[in-house]
Amino acid sequence: MDQIDLLLLDALQDDLPLIPRPWKDIGDQIGVSEEECLQRISRLKESGIIRTISPILESRKFGLNAGSLIAFQIPEERIDEVAGIINSYPEVSHNYRRDHHYSIWFTIAGGTEEEIELILSDIQKRAGISDEDMINLPTIKSYKIDVRFRCIPEGSDGQD
Repeated sequence: MDQIDLLLLDALQDDLPLIPRPWKDIGDQIGVSEEECLQRISRLKESGIIRTISPILESRKFGLNAGSLIAFQIPEERIDEVAGIINSYPEVSHNYRRDHHYSIWFTIAGGTEEEIELILSDIQKRAGISDEDMINLPTIKSYKIDVRFRCIPEGSDGQD
């Protein structure tokens, strides 16, 4: 990684411009062409430094007023099967495997708490998960935290 990569990583953590050629705009900001910007993004993705570039949406503005974090205790040999069941629901936005007694953690978003309960009940039934093998942590209050990991210190030109 060089200084341009660090500048690019900083720029990607800011709001992406909603214009026809956002990568050209970002390239202009950091002093490279649109093509080089895209090549660098691709390389950083391939190396695992960038996992994804995606929007963060305010779900309540889309009528999704309820949510829950769920954890399942799953035997190792069933992880892929149960993850596949969970991932088949469009209401599931995240699904992570953890090295923990509760080995799968995922989130569900829906219009109401009742809708969440119905979806969760269906997932449990299809996956054969008992209430004793589950933790359900409904959203009580939502906190939106804007986390940015600056690679170049504020006010620096990136040459330090």
